[in-house]
Parts: sequence; structure tokens; C-alpha cells
Amino acid sequence: MDDGFLMEVCVDSVESAVNAERGGAGRIELCAGLVEGGTTPSMGLLQVVKQCVRVPVFVMIRPRGGDFLYSDREVEVMKADIRLAKLHGADGLVFGALTEDGRIDTELCTALLAVCRPLPVTFHRAFDMVHDPLVALETLISLGFERVLTSGCDSSALEGLSLIKRLAEQAKGRIVVVPGGGITERNLQRILEGSTASEFHCSARSARDSAMKFRNPNVAMGASFSAPEYSIKVADVAKVRTLNAIAKNIL
Repeated sequence: MDDGFLMEVCVDSVESAVNAERGGAGRIELCAGLVEGGTTPSMGLLQVVKQCVRVPVFVMIRPRGGDFLYSDREVEVMKADIRLAKLHGADGLVFGALTEDGRIDTELCTALLAVCRPLPVTFHRAFDMVHDPLVALETLISLGFERVLTSGCDSSALEGLSLIKRLAEQAKGRIVVVPGGGITERNLQRILEGSTASEFHCSARSARDSAMKFRNPNVAMGASFSAPEYSIKVADVAKVRTLNAIAKNIL
């Protein structure tokens, strides 16, 4: 962790993974479907990313978008994806699961953690949907999670900064509280200084125009909320470098 801060960049392509590492990311969170907040990536993507970067790659385990209340069959998918991710070189795993009343699903998390080990595990932003974050933090510590990613149960890490700081103080080093959600070069300094965090999570993406010359404007491959068909979002080396420089200059 150079100069005391570690930057994790969430990516959904090989290009973004390479750009994140070039820009100074200390860790990659590999996902698919970032428009849905991140879902489980293909094992082909993991395999190629591992061939192209040297920094640790933590793999998202989330079988679908939406809530974090999972059926028995979805749990089987999650377990299978964890085993495959380990087989294909994952350096860590990222997941989260809640009960219907907004508490950490301790039974499911215990079972999934057992499949993940000995790799480190982050509890993702399902944490931001819990009924009582202070109680939930203690639950994650008792379960043995190494990290928790959170926007402070608000729309962005900046909006949730006061809770992120409170969680970090409560954690007392027993778990790493990682601010994430809407972090940009405009607010990173305030978030790091205000939260006392040692790690942070961002996407640092820019839109890149598609190389397609022929375009059919009448057809889209996804639902109405999907990204534009001929615009591709990728991690931006310059943005990653800027965020990294801001973090280093805070010390």
C-alpha cells in the first residue's frame, strides 16, 4: 500500500483492468454489469484479466442485480462461482447477503465464507441496505470478513461520510472500512480526511465512443435504463492517476 492508501478500482473489462493498474490501483474488483452495481463476471474475463495484470483481483459474487435476499438455487450458483473463481486465480472474493428484515444473513455468509477460504473476503455494499449499520458491522467482524465496502448507507460516500467515520472508529482495526460510491477527484480528499480510511473504492470511468461505423439507432440490447448502445465506459488511466496522486498528497 504505497504511502498509506490503497485504491481499489472496480472494473468490468480487460481494458479497464489494465488501465486501472497503469494508473496506480493497488487492487481490482472484477465485476460484470456495473450498470446494476456489479454482478459476477465470466470466468473467461477473470482468466484473461489475471494474465494481463499483476495487482490482486477480487471477484464479485452476485448472481443478479436487485436485492440481496437469495433463494436456495441462487446460493448454489454463488457457491459454484466462488469455487470457479478460486480455480481461475481470484485473489479475493466480494459478496453480501441479507435477511428479509435487513440484517446480515449470518447463516448464508458463514456457508459462503467457508467456500471462499483461505482467500480474503469483502462484504460489499449490501451493507448500505441494512437496518442497523452499527450492529451489522459487529456481525461482519464476528463472521471474519476482512473488509466492508460502504457509502455510509447513503447515496454516495460523501453524503454518508459521518457514518463511515463512525464505523471506522467502531471497527478499531478489526475490519477495514472501505469508502465507496460516487468517489471522484473532486471529493476524494474530503472523504479520506473525514473518514480516516486507509483504502478507498472507485470506478474512475470515462465514456468512450464505439468504433462501430454502421449504427442502428432504433435498436437497443437492454432495457430502457441500460447504457447507450454506442458508448463504452472504461476505467480512465488519467482519472486513476489523479485519484492516486490526491490520496498520496493527503499524507
